[in-house]
Amino acid sequence: MSGRGKRRPKSTLQDADTANGQLKKSRSGTECQVPAELRQEVESLYQLPMPDDFFHFWNFCKRLHVQNPCDALRETLGLQLVGPFDIMAGKHQSAKSPNYFLHWRHFYDPPELQTVLIGSSDTQHHMGYYRDTPDTLPVFIGENEAQKSCSITQMGDNLFAAVLLFLLKKRKEARGRQGAGPLQVLEAELRSSAETLGYSLEQKSKAMKQRDRKVVTKTFHGAGIVVPVDRNDVGYRELPETDAGLKRICKAITDAKNDEDRMKAFAPIQEMITFVQFANDECDYGMGYELGLDLFCYGSHYLYKVVKQLLPLAYSLLKRDLFGQILEAHLSNRSRDPLDQLCS
Repeated sequence: MSGRGKRRPKSTLQDADTANGQLKKSRSGTECQVPAELRQEVESLYQLPMPDDFFHFWNFCKRLHVQNPCDALRETLGLQLVGPFDIMAGKHQSAKSPNYFLHWRHFYDPPELQTVLIGSSDTQHHMGYYRDTPDTLPVFIGENEAQKSCSITQMGDNLFAAVLLFLLKKRKEARGRQGAGPLQVLEAELRSSAETLGYSLEQKSKAMKQRDRKVVTKTFHGAGIVVPVDRNDVGYRELPETDAGLKRICKAITDAKNDEDRMKAFAPIQEMITFVQFANDECDYGMGYELGLDLFCYGSHYLYKVVKQLLPLAYSLLKRDLFGQILEAHLSNRSRDPLDQLCS
């Protein structure tokens, strides 16, 4: 038996969680039935604040699969809880030298994205929290298929919304075939829990729409970046190239037949770096942030040196140093395979 099916009585869940430690009061005022010490451990190991929906979703999955909540969605949706959920499950306790910066970090994941769910290994489908700054809560759930592109799709501002959107797509694909029944049951469970806890199930919540107004540029991954811009428009200036033009420059560098041709192809990038230096001197830090992130998203190892020159500095100037540390760890171990450092 998988443990899925009947939901455990609410009182039983509360008693079990209380026995493991004091209940943690969530930031929204709703009790997160997770020991305060465990919540603190997750946030300490990743050096990132975790939203309430993370802990509520863990409890939701515990009701579906008591023995192994990380596998609660595997049979119905092909999804597995990973990343910080591994800490909730205690999987890190037997790891020898875990690197939490790299834990389930896929090839195109920018430092802003923290993977919490993985799907098809064929496409390296995964979903995670996207933050604009490392000291604030996530602004949405991002979805990426690392075998296809760097594109990040926004999937609501909490895990209940993201998993429901994924389920509805899967249910549409399964229409007229076996498997729709379990999806309907799970859909009802998700909707009921989200309503009880007060989470939006929209793909684009009100808070996300408010963030959209602050986005200065979409970048190659499409999720956009936010930087402080004052009333005099100091904080960001546009690159002298369109996205299409920058991609052509990157392709010329990557496809160059020899080092001499590659050096020539780098000339436009070198010119843009000069512009970035001027921009940094005038506090327009968003320009170097955009260029560095775009070059990272392009993915060519020929661009790594320039990325290391631009992006950690941009993060430092924007007071987002943790993202710079994550980036440097990733570039030193970047692989087309997801990096699960807990299993290394």
